Amino acid sequence: MKIFGLIGRNIDYSFSVDYFSEKFKNRNDNDSVYKNFDIPDVCYFPQIIKKNKGLRGLNVTIPYKTDIIPYLKELSRKAEQIGAVNCIKITKKGKLKGYNTDAYGFRKSLCPLLGLHHKRALILGSGGASKAVAFVFKELGIEYRHVSRNPQVGEFSYSDISKLIMDDFLIVVNCTPIGTFPNFDSSLDLNYNYFSNKHIAFDLVYNPSETRFLQLAKAKGAVTKNGYEMLVFQAEKAWSIWNR
Repeated sequence: MKIFGLIGRNIDYSFSVDYFSEKFKNRNDNDSVYKNFDIPDVCYFPQIIKKNKGLRGLNVTIPYKTDIIPYLKELSRKAEQIGAVNCIKITKKGKLKGYNTDAYGFRKSLCPLLGLHHKRALILGSGGASKAVAFVFKELGIEYRHVSRNPQVGEFSYSDISKLIMDDFLIVVNCTPIGTFPNFDSSLDLNYNYFSNKHIAFDLVYNPSETRFLQLAKAKGAVTKNGYEMLVFQAEKAWSIWNR
């Protein structure tokens, strides 16, 4: 039996088990299974590897995309550049190699929305997913700034975000878990009146399909997109990595 799975914390809401189980069913693959490995701390990761001898691949989600790196033998070039891992391939000899498929998924999902006026972006949050988003903006030549509750040098705080800034930064990407099931009513501390029909509001959250962030931005005319398509793209990329 080949085992695949998801590493994270509080991941009952995740789409991955249903998605890959359906994939196996459609392929008539009765020798593969996908499991959630919900752990309270990344230090439990080696136990998962030890107890599941059939493991061939893992996805990694919040909050372990950077914390998982010291446990891996090797990183792909892109994962090393990004500084975050959301996909692990496990060879038959037990070697663990980390990859980042978030960047691939985000780029594929974002690019159809872009216009010539989309030259600057705000990245809300500073976790592992935000690193992949920043990497894509670098590739595309789009200037970006992080927005954080505890900003570092060169970052904005939420209270810094004025109409002048929003008129200049016409892509806003939520990389925080705010608004994720079951906290449907939670929203980011922004003045949504600053959104316009020139803006793209992209939320990496996919459950619910329309967060308060997206609802409020859409009400001001922004083009909105949730993280589901990105998730599908990155999942398929992970599948190709596990099976090559």
